[in-house]
Amino acid sequence: MNQEENKRELLFLSDTQAPMWVERLVLRTHQNTKATTTIFNEIIRLKPAVLYWLGDIVSLGYRNNKWRIIDQFLANCTAVGTAVYAIMGNHDVMGRPRKGAKNFQKRFPEHIPTGYVKVTDSIAVVMLNSNFSILSIADLVKQQTWYEQTLNELDEDPAVKVVIVTCHHAPYSNSKLVGSSKLVQQRFVPAYTRSQKGRLFITGHSHAFERYEFEGKTFLVIGGGGGLRQPLNVSPTRLPDLATDYKPLFHYLSVRRDDDGLSLTSYCLKNDFSGFSIGYQFEIPGQEVLDEKPD
Repeated sequence: MNQEENKRELLFLSDTQAPMWVERLVLRTHQNTKATTTIFNEIIRLKPAVLYWLGDIVSLGYRNNKWRIIDQFLANCTAVGTAVYAIMGNHDVMGRPRKGAKNFQKRFPEHIPTGYVKVTDSIAVVMLNSNFSILSIADLVKQQTWYEQTLNELDEDPAVKVVIVTCHHAPYSNSKLVGSSKLVQQRFVPAYTRSQKGRLFITGHSHAFERYEFEGKTFLVIGGGGGLRQPLNVSPTRLPDLATDYKPLFHYLSVRRDDDGLSLTSYCLKNDFSGFSIGYQFEIPGQEVLDEKPD
């Protein structure tokens, strides 16, 4: 991939937190910290224009020592010209939320706790905080108003071709540990579903790769940055995951714009940690293609 192509590539990563001892009691480890470091090294090698990090950056955000590997990675990103934008996951504010949020903000100064938006190659990425319990009622109202207004404005902005919505907690997941977030379904999904340019909703929290289609809209879970694998519901009551056969331990996502549609590739870490392979690819058509489809 040449430098010009790299400028058009958006990378997404989530759940890079190191396993906690209590998690090790119930879930198997798979050289998780080494996997995260390997992903970091690959991102530095690729030098993408931007990395979007969807929360659970570290296991305990208030502990300064948990940030050492992250700080080195962020310094390397700056050195190769990769911009990094992030949102907070539950681990980033676990235990002592104010201290965790302060440590997070120091590393990601452009972060706005209720939500913010960044645009690369005419793709607007809306980044929302789904840690609702640490937001005040005033902030929750501010967040909802801003989010719905922002999606409306992006629909009207001719410089924006595609909109991607992100938060940490997955509105839909078959994870037996964390499941689906009803609050995200209630607060964030309806405006995304209504959005004309909204093509993709990406989250983490569930440590798996999952793909869903509801009301003609795509939802992805990409929690493969290094957290412990979570068991998935495989019973008849499970949600209709379109990526049933793709369940790698560790992975990251590449997104490129194709006119007003998207081309997506999930890269998975090889079992011997020797590199990455293309694990899953699909296209999300643009509005013009959708409009041309017969009823």
